[in-house]
Amino acid sequence: MARHVKNESNLEARQFARQLRRSSTEAERRLWFLLRNRRVLGHKFRRQVSLGPYVVDFVGFEQRLVIEADGGQHATQRAHDEARTAFLESNGYRVLRFWNNEILTDTDAVLQVVVEALRATPSPQPSPSRGEGG
Repeated sequence: MARHVKNESNLEARQFARQLRRSSTEAERRLWFLLRNRRVLGHKFRRQVSLGPYVVDFVGFEQRLVIEADGGQHATQRAHDEARTAFLESNGYRVLRFWNNEILTDTDAVLQVVVEALRATPSPQPSPSRGEGG
């Protein structure tokens, strides 16, 4: 359930993200249990992270993958969610969105979608500046 952090300083955004981590929904807690400690294919995720003007639920920086757990309020804020997704995608992130009830009732299917997205992530290319590659 990414939140918009409008006109807040970096410190305020970090404090807001910290507050969100403390008040996670059951769906967010379940998804975090699955994603944390490199449990999914060895990929590192962070939770409630500020990206530009938004705080996203989960992000894998290396994979440029954002995962959102959406509650019922997202049914009425589609335009806002579309703008947020467009911003994230314009900054090189892929966005996966799951309804909270989907996470709670079909956790295995949600995890499978995440695994497929991670497997579709291109491997980082070696940096030619370090003498690797062509």
